Amino acid sequence: MKYQDLIEACQSDWQEYTEHTFVQQLALGTLPQESFLHYLKQDFLFLKQYARAYALAIYKARTLEDMRQALPSVQALVDTEIAHHVTYCAEWGLSESDLENEPEDFGTVAYTRYVLDAGMAGDLVDLYAALAPCSIGYAVIGKALLNSAETKLEGNPYRSWIELYGGEEFQTGVAQGAEHFDRLLKEIDINSQRGQILVEVFKTATRMEVAFWQQGINAGEI
Repeated sequence: MKYQDLIEACQSDWQEYTEHTFVQQLALGTLPQESFLHYLKQDFLFLKQYARAYALAIYKARTLEDMRQALPSVQALVDTEIAHHVTYCAEWGLSESDLENEPEDFGTVAYTRYVLDAGMAGDLVDLYAALAPCSIGYAVIGKALLNSAETKLEGNPYRSWIELYGGEEFQTGVAQGAEHFDRLLKEIDINSQRGQILVEVFKTATRMEVAFWQQGINAGEI
């Protein structure tokens, strides 16, 4: 099977994730600032755990090639993406100290620990099935928003977010990771017991992404 088969197996959850109200309001620039700031702080905490999960992929890898595949993701997260996130948050008045001292929301804890647990309890493929909804989903969302005629870029305070995830660098990196994931999935039948376990892992992580958006929306309603 391929990763696209996992998406199709949980299509309603995937659609709820990629077309969430949070995403739609980002595209229009109407998302309340409180919602976005809450999301930024929680996403910093998420990215730290996400980097740990990719480090776990190196530990779980059985071949040098699989180790090589995971290493750039760890380096990119620690050296580039988190650093970019800190710089970006500074534009919104949030210092690195603010981000480090922010309490983890329940949704953040549930999601990140689920990913780590899936990797610890299973093998490399289980771990990537839990990681994939985030990276692939953000690429799908970024590309869709950047290409949509309904997206408002001019004067949109969230324009840089849309351009980051819809941009060539992020899209290329995710495409390479997705190709590697497909190679790992190649010999697995989606209808087998193993395949159905991976579907459940992917689906649960996708539902966690929905909850992550929703906690941002809820923060703007307080």
